[in-house]
Amino acid sequence: MSAQPQPIRIEPFKVACSSCNLRELCLPLGLSNDQLERLDTLVETRRSVPRGNTLFRSGDEFNSLYAVRTGFFKTCVSSEDGRDQVTGFQMAGELLGLDGIGTERHTCDAVALEDSQVCIIPFHQLEDLSREFSDLQRQLHRIMSREIVRDHGVMLLLGSMRAEERLAAFLLNLTQRLKTRGFSPSSLVLRMTREEIGSYLGLKLETVSRTFSKFQDDGLLEVKQRQIRVLDAAGLQTLVNGSAC
Repeated sequence: MSAQPQPIRIEPFKVACSSCNLRELCLPLGLSNDQLERLDTLVETRRSVPRGNTLFRSGDEFNSLYAVRTGFFKTCVSSEDGRDQVTGFQMAGELLGLDGIGTERHTCDAVALEDSQVCIIPFHQLEDLSREFSDLQRQLHRIMSREIVRDHGVMLLLGSMRAEERLAAFLLNLTQRLKTRGFSPSSLVLRMTREEIGSYLGLKLETVSRTFSKFQDDGLLEVKQRQIRVLDAAGLQTLVNGSAC
């Protein structure tokens, strides 16, 4: 009999956007100090989500956006045959919950891939504030646009790229996002499994494992289980560029 998942723990203490070290990556980009203080009044709780637990599930009522403060998440949907399809990976400084804006119900599950923490941003209050502050409204639109562009990028991966090109594009995207957050652009620990990568890229587990091995044999990567070191980023980029030829 499987163990019951542990309940999500809520810590009701103040979170200040104005002093957060992720402020350049999250909603407050470009806001004045006065505007940040107003936004601070909305973000009043953090929620800790242990590894393997869900932040929200498909069908849950949509009330808030969630800014990832620490940790790593995947979003996924269930197919008719019961299999999970990974639709994205989110790291610190990125938002979860945008899927629920249109229907006021979440359309995917958000699962923590490691012990994580999010800031809770009540959406309707955020909407009211964004009408008052055009900078905040523009930033919301910018974030939504970024998600649309990312979705288009995934469609390109699945529609026109070979397995090697898909994995190379995925790794380059991941390292660029980590670099933006001050981490090494060449050394990383994959928080997701190869099976989850395959689900996201539309590849079988065996294909993902074989492609990682090929990248190592070709001198593009050094691979030690989930520890990855990029040896030749230009070579990975050449692979991706080749898909456009």
